[in-house]
Amino acid sequence: MNVFRSNKHIYAQLIDDVSGVTIVSASSLDKELKLENGGNKEAAQKVGELVAKRALEKGQEAVVFDRGGYLYHGRVQELADAAREAGLKF
Repeated sequence: MNVFRSNKHIYAQLIDDVSGVTIVSASSLDKELKLENGGNKEAAQKVGELVAKRALEKGQEAVVFDRGGYLYHGRVQELADAAREAGLKF
């Protein structure tokens, strides 16, 4: 699972490194989430839950967490914790 964050939004993708294909993705821009502000911890938590839900629907339970060089703190930590609570195993 790869994470990218900007000042206004946060994005998460499950990528198959062998074939180079994105399996599922979620971001604070998804219309399904209906977020007012995509750059806060609440948005990161909802994106984590959504990416985990989509991954489990595709049959993916275990992932490797790639924080993309960002510190494991704040929004990145919230996303990871929400994904774990929703059923993904890191």
